[in-house]
Amino acid sequence: MKAIIVEDEFLAQQELSWMIQQHSQISVEACFDDGLEVLKYLQNHRVDVIFLDINIPSLDGMLLAQNINQFAHKPLIVFITAWKEHAVEAFELDAFDYILKPYHESRIMTMLQKLEASAQQQLQPQNAATNSPQTVNLVKDERIIVTDINEIYYVEAHEKLTFVYTRREAYVMSMVISEFCSRLPEQQFFRCHRSYCVNLSKIREIEPWFNNTYLVKLRDLDAQVPVSRSKVKAFRQLMRL
Repeated sequence: MKAIIVEDEFLAQQELSWMIQQHSQISVEACFDDGLEVLKYLQNHRVDVIFLDINIPSLDGMLLAQNINQFAHKPLIVFITAWKEHAVEAFELDAFDYILKPYHESRIMTMLQKLEASAQQQLQPQNAATNSPQTVNLVKDERIIVTDINEIYYVEAHEKLTFVYTRREAYVMSMVISEFCSRLPEQQFFRCHRSYCVNLSKIREIEPWFNNTYLVKLRDLDAQVPVSRSKVKAFRQLMRL
């Protein structure tokens, strides 16, 4: 993988570059301390990942990321910054990770391992990639958690927010449920109710409910997910009822 570092503090730039070289096969092609210089560089050079600070001259990191997000080839973006309040905005830009300064070497190592694993997935043949675990970015305590889609049990709408439940955690996403569900594979997740989406592979029990509808019980969780009347026919077909 080819990478660039965008960081206006020279010592931080050098430290991050050293860690990348020590703990990964990622090649640092160039370092920058100015946002506009990065845009000029990317016009003629293709990179796979950008390690990006937010507080940089000319064009701050968030505006730079917004511009990069319009590219046909979108490099993965890892924010490394002291500004914790931009985590949600970074998630909305599909950031790969969001690391707060002062960071620990172990945190950088974990992120680098995930980056290289992601690159390996993309290199696999298409049919193999179909069977590979997919991930989705979730937000917890102003951090972006790269989560295996198989870990999600169900999703619940709360007005303009979406609650995402795994076996051990609950995440609150600042988007409507339809937007979040569009990021999930249709063959695995079923929008069983206007306020719920369920992982079909996590269903443990299907209980008849009023008006010929159902309540779905999930493995490992006490939660019950309703199937609305308008979704019953499709649900029966999916579950071969």
